[in-house]
Order: sequence, then structure tokens, then C-alpha cells
Amino acid sequence: MTENLTKETFLKKVFNFEENKEWKFEGKRPALIDFYADWCGPCKALSPVLEQLSDEYEGKIDIYKIDTEAEQELSAAFGIRSIPSMLFCPAEGEPQMANGALPKADLERIIAEVLKVTK
Repeated sequence: MTENLTKETFLKKVFNFEENKEWKFEGKRPALIDFYADWCGPCKALSPVLEQLSDEYEGKIDIYKIDTEAEQELSAAFGIRSIPSMLFCPAEGEPQMANGALPKADLERIIAEVLKVTK
């Protein structure tokens, strides 16, 4: 099950950018964060794929969604210019951004390579 984040929950579960200048991941598990908007067609197409991945990787990664319209400060903090954009946050190391509605196979490859998680 994917979870929607607000700025408040993002600061607790992902990265408290108000306290830390350098990236410091706050999560317990690696995370994939989908920046989306309700009016965005490719975002709607991506949503069921993310739900599938959430089920398949349950307990291994967390999948979050951020509504760029409602959470403009978060979007600005990550320089989101196009949606969907996905932020891959490994437990250790720097996060990486991917843009566009990627096919499931590409998302699985990035999860394996960046998040170091396999099914």
C-alpha cells in the first residue's frame, strides 16, 4: 500500500531538510517517492504499477506519494520540474531521481541497483 506524505510526515520519514543541510535518510527501509499531481495522465498510469510494486516489495521498501499541488514546498526543495518524478532513497548513500512514467521493469532495475533490494 502506498502512503501519501505531507511535509510534516516527509520530514519524519524521509529527510528533515529543515534541520540537515546534508542528506540524512530518516526511514527504516529504503524508499521510492513518487511526485505526482491528480491532473497528470502519466501519473495516473503509473499509480497501479506503484501499488503492484508496493505489494511485491512489502516489508522491504516503502513507497510514498507526494501531491505536488498540495505540497509545493517539498516539490521546490527537490527541484521537481516535471511529473511524474521519482526519488529513490537507499538506506545508505545519496538519493537518485528518475523522471517520467517508467515501465515496471525499469523501476525494478532501479530498485535493485539504487535501493539494493530484490524481491
